[in-house]
Amino acid sequence: MLLYGIRQALFSLNRLYSHGDCIYNRITCGDWPKLTVFIAAHNEERVIADCMTALLAADYPAEQLKIVAVNDRSSDGTAKIIDEHVNRYAGRIQAFHRSSGKAGKAAALKDAMQTAEGDIVIIFDADYTPDPSLLKQLVAPFFDPEVGAVMGHVVPKNVSTNLLTRMLDLERSAGYQVDQQARMNMGLVPQYGGTVGGVRLSAVEAVGGWADDVLAEDTDITFRLLIGGWKTVYNNQAHCYEEVPEEWSVRMRQVHRWAKGHNQVLLSQWMALLTSRYVSLRERIDGLMLMQVFLIQPLLLLGWGLVVAMYYLNSLTLMTLFLPLGVLLFYGALGSFSAFFQTALAVLLDGHRKRIRLLPIQVLCFCSSLFSVSSALVEVVFERFRQRELVWHKTARYRKQVSS
Repeated sequence: MLLYGIRQALFSLNRLYSHGDCIYNRITCGDWPKLTVFIAAHNEERVIADCMTALLAADYPAEQLKIVAVNDRSSDGTAKIIDEHVNRYAGRIQAFHRSSGKAGKAAALKDAMQTAEGDIVIIFDADYTPDPSLLKQLVAPFFDPEVGAVMGHVVPKNVSTNLLTRMLDLERSAGYQVDQQARMNMGLVPQYGGTVGGVRLSAVEAVGGWADDVLAEDTDITFRLLIGGWKTVYNNQAHCYEEVPEEWSVRMRQVHRWAKGHNQVLLSQWMALLTSRYVSLRERIDGLMLMQVFLIQPLLLLGWGLVVAMYYLNSLTLMTLFLPLGVLLFYGALGSFSAFFQTALAVLLDGHRKRIRLLPIQVLCFCSSLFSVSSALVEVVFERFRQRELVWHKTARYRKQVSS
């Protein structure tokens, strides 16, 4: 817990004194490669049209751009909307309809990748709305032959809906504006995200291809690329807009899925990370801490449990005999406040100073995820001993109208 507090404080200090400009953004013209963009869609009738329309308006050579809408066994109007766009924009959008096979986004994309043209692919979730310049911003780093993956900056678009969406806006801001950018600045381990990012197919093939047996295929490929000697680039100026959950139940399922997928990667990749000859010492340390980031909440719950147990066992007098024990129990009960400092700094960097007033309430958002994250850890450990089919819980969408 102390190490994570120091780590987050260092990230905040780095962002406080560095601008974080992405050098690849200086590439404004070039021989742009053949690019395939995949839109992952499962029951996305509310949002899929907006994503396709935005990609059709992208500032990227049309003859070098292939857009593939991946309809993974949707039971609503997603397939119809995709087919309408395919007919309306013949030659610019293709449909990949999937009616069988393994469940989950990773398995669907793995099947759809067979239709890719060129070595670079960009992946969007269907609720994401990219800026016209985003594709070039994500492709430019691939001119560097050492780059295996690129990640953009995700910005919530439904911030003003309710208190939860405002809290998640603070969380996203801290995660991208400070955490991701600081890791990029310090030569650590930026994380590729499978919602608004790109990969080099030859790099993915070199490290064993896509995994379809994990919930967090993006975290899995992040570490396998790192272990294989490839770089991941984070571009803080490459903005893409998403919908965040508007209901607490949806948020809890989302966090549970993230934590479970992340812990699956921890159990399968930690030894390879520590023994890879391609990974520097600083990347090894940061990568291991990134792998274990969803252990913080279970450790905090354990700290609370110890404090309560000592109280009822009348053992708190031990603190007067052994001072470090008291300090450790206090820290275990309260955790680290460096994450909140990180959030405050991110709000200032975004220019939204008034949102700092919401910072004390963010404790509610953090505490609400304690049990979801902790139960995810228990499930992952339990499933190591039992073969169970992967279950994917889709995040609900809230957009009211379907764009034509």
